[in-house]
Amino acid sequence: MERRSFLKKSAVGAAAATTVAAPAIVGAQPAVRWRMASSFPKSLDTLFGGAELLARRVGEMTGGKFQISVHAAGEIVPGLQVLDAVQQGTVEMGHTALYYFYGKDPSWAVATAIPFGLNTRQYNAWWHQLGGDKIFNEFANKAAGIDAILCGNTGAQMGGWFRKEINTLEDLKGLKFRVAGFAGEVLSRMGVVPQQLAGGDVYPALEKGTIDATEWVGPYDDEKLGFAKVAKFYYYPGWWEGSAAFHGIINQKAHAALPPEYRAVLAAACEECYSYVTSRYDAFNAQAIKRLVGSGTQLKAFSRPIMDACYKVTQEVYAETTAKNASFKRLHDHYFGVQRDLVSWFRVTENTFDDFMATSQRR
Repeated sequence: MERRSFLKKSAVGAAAATTVAAPAIVGAQPAVRWRMASSFPKSLDTLFGGAELLARRVGEMTGGKFQISVHAAGEIVPGLQVLDAVQQGTVEMGHTALYYFYGKDPSWAVATAIPFGLNTRQYNAWWHQLGGDKIFNEFANKAAGIDAILCGNTGAQMGGWFRKEINTLEDLKGLKFRVAGFAGEVLSRMGVVPQQLAGGDVYPALEKGTIDATEWVGPYDDEKLGFAKVAKFYYYPGWWEGSAAFHGIINQKAHAALPPEYRAVLAAACEECYSYVTSRYDAFNAQAIKRLVGSGTQLKAFSRPIMDACYKVTQEVYAETTAKNASFKRLHDHYFGVQRDLVSWFRVTENTFDDFMATSQRR
């Protein structure tokens, strides 16, 4: 009886100590107010919603002491100027796809997606376990004074919406196509006229005929943006985005000024944002594609000759870029070295299992 009484009192005392200590730790920290500029419109509830979740969790985990306000593309800066805003200290943090800044240096694109690159699971392994985080942030720190933290992934993306069918390489010539980064460079060599537009500008351009085709993400977001209303051919796969990662980018000076506890909270919130965004796309793309096809969208696969030609030109672009850009070469060699190992492993069980399930369910 005495032992049970002692244990009960000890447990109560420990709980009380914990209850008192946590608010004391939070209360000792300064109040911090940050602004986060997003590259995405509010209508994209997964991408923009992920940033909102991140900010909400930071506030909750710090008892409201660390607050981040989230601003959609255009509220503070246009979507394609988020990196500049963070680098210059206009905002402390951004939420973006870093391949938007390919024009500054092609090395930025490696963080998000490059043609015929890693799938989502492979990217996770590269970033978290095999040095991708470290090697990329060494570049980002030096190039722009920012830290990049992984905040989401769309999974493999679609090849986009086209007003006409794309059956041969000849059909690509003269096509005005909203596509970013390396994919734009590859396709330009095949006669495409690439256009880079932020999310909120894509539908009006497609509707007015300023562009002939657009890629964005996948069925869930594409349905929300209404592309099916003005282009009926929906192609796959988006070979330039076997996965597409999104990052929270943080001004290094602002990041370093945070108390260690706040930095840990921010990292944890980014990780939750990643899980939220990635799982949400997996969950809702499958439902959206059924609705789109049911309402008249024509689902089309890029032909093998088109895929083979794109792969060949991609390797030429990589060879040229690595020859003249040491930062990109370092990232490219590391990234594709990881891919060679992981693709070999995935072929053994992941791919064979997926293929079996896909063919079995069609019977």
